Parts: sequence; structure tokens; C-alpha cells
Amino acid sequence: MEERSLRITGTNVNFFNKITNTLTKMLIPTKIGINGMVVTIKRNAMLKSYEMYTKEDENYNNDELEKKFETSYTAYLESLDKHIMDSIYKKVKNGTATEFEKNALSKYYEVTSLKEKEYIDYKYRKQKYLIELDWEGIQANGKEKTKQKYISFYIYKMDSLYKSILKNYSIKLADTTNIYDSTKDWIYTKIFYTLEEYLQNILSIKMENFKEEYKAIEADYQKFQSFTVGKLDTRDIIEKNMTLLAISRKLFTHSIPLIVAEQCYEKLLKDARTLLQDTKIANKRERAYSMLITLIEDYNVKLLSTKVYWENLEKRDEYKKFWDKYKKITELKETNFIEYVKQKEILFIKNDLKKIHDSKVDYSKLEKYYRRKLIDYGAIKELHNECISCGKYKGNIKQKVNKVRV
Repeated sequence: MEERSLRITGTNVNFFNKITNTLTKMLIPTKIGINGMVVTIKRNAMLKSYEMYTKEDENYNNDELEKKFETSYTAYLESLDKHIMDSIYKKVKNGTATEFEKNALSKYYEVTSLKEKEYIDYKYRKQKYLIELDWEGIQANGKEKTKQKYISFYIYKMDSLYKSILKNYSIKLADTTNIYDSTKDWIYTKIFYTLEEYLQNILSIKMENFKEEYKAIEADYQKFQSFTVGKLDTRDIIEKNMTLLAISRKLFTHSIPLIVAEQCYEKLLKDARTLLQDTKIANKRERAYSMLITLIEDYNVKLLSTKVYWENLEKRDEYKKFWDKYKKITELKETNFIEYVKQKEILFIKNDLKKIHDSKVDYSKLEKYYRRKLIDYGAIKELHNECISCGKYKGNIKQKVNKVRV
């Protein structure tokens, strides 16, 4: 009887385990369904309050509407967060998650890992992540009516979040007391990465729906799109970042102020000079040179020409002289384009030579390359080694330049 009792008990345990496992599998989709319903309810409430908040009507108190919208927006985000932790997490844990859900959870942990070390970045990026996740779901499964209602809020809020993220990076970059990373290279990387994200995820929607409003940046946007296909080399990456900066000067003038944009341009100039100096293959070197000349022009024309406040008055006066020469050269553009290009390059090279001469970076190879260009353009003369005692040239007269006069 005792043995029989044990066998029955064991059988019952196994039976109940099977029932429990079955119920768990049944309850996971149910819980997902409940969480999904909650998200839908909170989303609809948020969209309704957003519509009222953005609606121009004198009969409504705008402060109250804003407060109501922010409250419903917070509740909406909390429902999305709960959906991830209660539903997606359990599906991943039980091995029933799709690739999309696995990636969603992985990105969630990537964002939450910022909480301890970069709280401000975490605060904005988590909101961005949750909204993006819901938008992907709406695009995949939502009705067209829901998409049309959501897209206005999506653009409005994502614009605000991207501006906040970029402003946070700008503050870090402008902070001279930042001692934990003197080079700040990682901040430059984050700025360019965030700008690229914005163009791909938000500006692409704006260009599709409100193309007329963005005519001024259409050419730059098309140029950026050319960098989204294929494998990029170092020159392509620098040129892509140069395009991102040019667009940012029109879209994020407050989030990336001029002083920060100037630092970003100087970082790109440093990278471009190093690339030109280190490139040994002739055709690749000429492409790198062409890109550097374009970057120098962008930096001087699109940024420095708009600079009002100069800390160093001597540099301001130097730039004024440069700008006067540049304007005079541009007069040749219509009458003699080839001469215009030549004189412009000569001006840029001479100006850049002055800047790199006293640099902490060793640009000796670049200086030699620049001087060779100036000799080819006839802007400087080639002087060979001369024997002091006899006044005659020493060695082969065809020998390359040892000294030049700029």
C-alpha cells in the first residue's frame, strides 16, 4: 500500500507539473494580450490629449492641456515598459520569443545599462526606445487610421527627444572641466551617430510627408542617402559626417550651437588631414585631397562666416582677410571657372598650411604634399640646393625640392 501510495503520489506530481506548464504557456499569451490592450488604451488616451494640446483654441487653458498630455504620456510609457518586462521578457525566458522580441529585449537592456553612468542620456533614450518599439508594432499590425493619428505625435516627440539628446552631448563637449576623457572622441562619435539616426528614422518621414518644407536641405539629404548603401571606407565616413554637420546647421542650431559645431568641424578636419597624409595610393590620395578641400570650404563658408563672437580678435582679423580674398576669387566663377577653382585651392592650401604649421600633430608629410601642389599651380617657386662658396647649384638640377618659398 505504501509503495502504491508513493507511485500514485509521484504520478499526480508529474500530472500537476504538466498542467502547470501548460497553464503557463496559455497564460503568457493571455498576459501579452492584456498588456497589449492596456498599451492600446493608454496610447489612445495619450493621442487624444495630444490632439487637444496641439489644437489651437482660445477656449482651452493651454497649461492644463499640457499637464494632461504629459500625465497621459507618462502613463503610456509605463504601460509599454510593463509590457516589455511582463510579456516579452517572459517569452524570451521561456524560449517562445520571436527574433523581433529578442532584439527588442536586447536593446532594452542596452538602454537601461546607461542609467547608472549616463542618467540624462538614459532618460531620453529610454523614451525614444519605447516610442520606436510601439511605432514598429503599429506599422506592422496597426490600422491605417491609427498610423495617421500616431505619426503626428511620433514626429513631434521624437524631434524633442533628439534635440534633448544632442543638447546633452553638446554640453559635455563644451565642458572644459571634463577630465574623465580628455580627447572626447566618444562624444563626437555619439553626435554623428545620433544625427544619422535622426535622418534615417525621422527626417525620412518628414521628407516623405512634408517635402516642400525641407527644400533647403533636399540636396544634402540626397547626398546623405548615397552613404547608406554599400561598405564605407574612411573617406566616405568623413564625407558622410561632413554632410550630417551641414544638415545639423539648419535643423539643430540650438541643440548643436556654433561653438560645438566648430569643434565637430575641427575634428573632421583633423581626421581628413591624417587620412590624406597616410594615403599612399595616388588616386585615393587625390580623392582624399578633394574631400579635404570641400571640408575646408564648408568650415569657412558655412560656419566661420556666420560666427559673430570671437574670443581671439587676432584670429577674427585673420579670417576677415581670408574672407575678402575668398569673395574676390568667387567673382571668377562665372567668367573663368578653371581659374576660380585653381585660385580657391591655392587660398585654402595656404590658409591650412598656417594652421597646421604649429600643430601638436606631426603634419610634415602633409606640408610637403601641400607645397608640391602650390608648386604645380605656380603659386610658389622651387629652389634647389645652392653651393654657398661658388654660387652654383649643387647636385642634379632635376632633384626634388629641398626648400620652397611660400
